[in-house]
Amino acid sequence: MSNDYEARLQELGVTLPDAPAPAANYVPYVIVGDLVFVSGQISNGLDGLILGKLGDDMDVETGAAAAKTCALGLVAQLKAACGGDLSRLVRVVKLGGFVNSTPDFTQQPQVVNGASDFLVELFGDAGRHARAAVSAPALPLGVAVEIEGIFQIK
Repeated sequence: MSNDYEARLQELGVTLPDAPAPAANYVPYVIVGDLVFVSGQISNGLDGLILGKLGDDMDVETGAAAAKTCALGLVAQLKAACGGDLSRLVRVVKLGGFVNSTPDFTQQPQVVNGASDFLVELFGDAGRHARAAVSAPALPLGVAVEIEGIFQIK
């Protein structure tokens, strides 16, 4: 796949949000060598925060859609870290996914697939990554999903 990721975003009909400003005492990303560590991005859609608890008031499909919004935030932060040039991406290295879920909910991987699937759809093989998908009893502001990422750039 060509690394014209801006064109690929257009093909997918996706508009990146503005890179969100930090909500507390942290920075949105840190660059160390050729790695970009992006702080956790919370589920936030066109109508605002996506709130809910998987296994209670949200189903897996809706949770996966919420995870995709986290991936959009990650890509927006990555683009900011790369000075607006997504072609600097070498690969997505790792995602850490946190799913606001009940103690008996066990489908965190299927929820975080919403982010993983989007990154592979956008970046092709460069989007394939290592990953963790874990349950959290609560997430900031009551959001359904939060995902952090590590990216390699050139």
